[in-house]
Amino acid sequence: MLFPTIDFAIFFAVVFTVSWLLNPFPVPWKLFIVAASYFFYAWWDWRFVFLLAAATVIAHVGATAIERTSGTARRVAMWASVAGLLGLLGWFKYYGFFAVNLDNLFRSIGFGHPLPLLAITLPVAISFFTFMAISYVVDVERGVVRRARPIDLAVYLSFFPHLVAGPIVRGTELLPQIRRRRDAAEVEYARAFWLIASGLAKKVVLSSYLSANVVDPVFADPHQHSALEILMAVWGYGVQIYADFSGYTDIAIGIALLLGFRFPQNFDRPYTALSLQDFWRRWHMTLSFWLRDYLYIPLGGNRGTEPRIAANIMVTMLLGGLWHGAAWTFVIWGGIHGVGQVVGRRRRMYRLARGLPTVPVGRRRVALARFATFQFVCLGWLFFRADTVGVAWTMLTRAVTAWGSAPLVTPLAVGAVAIGIATQYVPDGWFDAVLTFFAERRVVVQGAILGLVLLAITTLGPAGVAPFIYYRF
Repeated sequence: MLFPTIDFAIFFAVVFTVSWLLNPFPVPWKLFIVAASYFFYAWWDWRFVFLLAAATVIAHVGATAIERTSGTARRVAMWASVAGLLGLLGWFKYYGFFAVNLDNLFRSIGFGHPLPLLAITLPVAISFFTFMAISYVVDVERGVVRRARPIDLAVYLSFFPHLVAGPIVRGTELLPQIRRRRDAAEVEYARAFWLIASGLAKKVVLSSYLSANVVDPVFADPHQHSALEILMAVWGYGVQIYADFSGYTDIAIGIALLLGFRFPQNFDRPYTALSLQDFWRRWHMTLSFWLRDYLYIPLGGNRGTEPRIAANIMVTMLLGGLWHGAAWTFVIWGGIHGVGQVVGRRRRMYRLARGLPTVPVGRRRVALARFATFQFVCLGWLFFRADTVGVAWTMLTRAVTAWGSAPLVTPLAVGAVAIGIATQYVPDGWFDAVLTFFAERRVVVQGAILGLVLLAITTLGPAGVAPFIYYRF
């Protein structure tokens, strides 16, 4: 069930109404939200609700065992739970990838077919709810969060606004909100509607236009396109994936607000970043911080020798790439960012040791740092978007050799890319001023404004809406 559809509008209208009617009754409210969330997830394939339920059971059993034990047994219970959750993720998302690659390896050395090649359907959102379940179990073991009641845990993992594509909300952030009663008078309705409208505009208008008119045609057959078209497609994909994913996040945060919940911020102007380290503090922040807290720091983080720290960075980024998809293109994407972060760290350490500033100083250096960071990020996006490594290599080659006409590079396409980047440089105060203006209007005026915005989105958008990019992760 896609957010920008009539189906979801009807679904949410019912959920919104019943949710607030049941708000005074905690247990019925929780049962209703779980049922509604499972219905939402079952809209794609009802069979996979059992997978979501299995992840919930593993997390609850693990947390219970952790709470009732101590010492080594406590750690064993945590690792057993994490292993069970990763086992589900590994089977559905990575078995085919590793089986095919092992099959190719063993056939090349004459050992036949050691593993059966099975066609396993990838469940929507499995990476997201698995990572949330893992963070919950680990946080219970660390004493950061107390074990939740089964119904609270079920709401936490299945809550439909974040279920399909994040943000990755931690137990410390959402479980306390689930446990307390919400006050409809405290809901920031104006902010919620603003987020939903802006998210729809990003997804339905900007992302869809770039996808259909620039990105998809070039990535589908790069041999037919010139260097300038390939460059425009790569830049266009950088804007498309930002508009698509941040648009989803805006809608999810807005929907959650309408139901009385606050989700963490997931994007903070990522294309204004001055370095790759800065980029990852701004892009998909809930995943970045998850990888930092549950992978990078346990590996050793910034402790130890420089080679050890570099290895920690590379492992984290490679696994972060693999989290996005079971393909070598994602591994290479993670590797590119890993190498970039290692080199960036070495440069910062070198400058720090000599008493030089570790961040750019002055307009010219800041502009150059932002430009270089964006180009490097787009190099990674090329592999991220390409169906195969061969396609990515073809595009890289043609980007420097295939100079010629570029019919896809239209003023509208250039303008769409420019707008997608330029909006990230708009001062926060401007958006706050618009939101304040909207919030201070009467309900009738607010409705008229929203109606005009939705009319504009419907007019400028395509006839149908493609799934959000991160739905497949």
